[in-house]
Amino acid sequence: MHKATSKTKSAAASTTRFDAADYLNSELLQAAYVTAALETGDADFVRDALGLVARARGMSTIAKKAGLNRESLYKALGETGNPEFGTVMRIVGALGLTLSAQPATSGRGSRRRRAA
Repeated sequence: MHKATSKTKSAAASTTRFDAADYLNSELLQAAYVTAALETGDADFVRDALGLVARARGMSTIAKKAGLNRESLYKALGETGNPEFGTVMRIVGALGLTLSAQPATSGRGSRRRRAA
């Protein structure tokens, strides 16, 4: 009779940290991601999306184009960052993106100003 033996091999699983910036590998994907973030109206999501695209392009390169130092760019786009609008516009420009407006299609009605 053959006796079954069990051998336990402990193999360390090799994993890498997921980084969405690795998948935003074209200007079209990057622009679509930032557009989707803008459409949510969530300022934190927009900040995170800009940060992700900046990392995909290279933070040092984007910081230089935006006229910021790298540390300031990381701080502005970090989890607790709250960049001023002027800084956001400089970052958007450094990314080669533009912002545009269109009428909202949600259930929100537009408010008209009354004439004074």
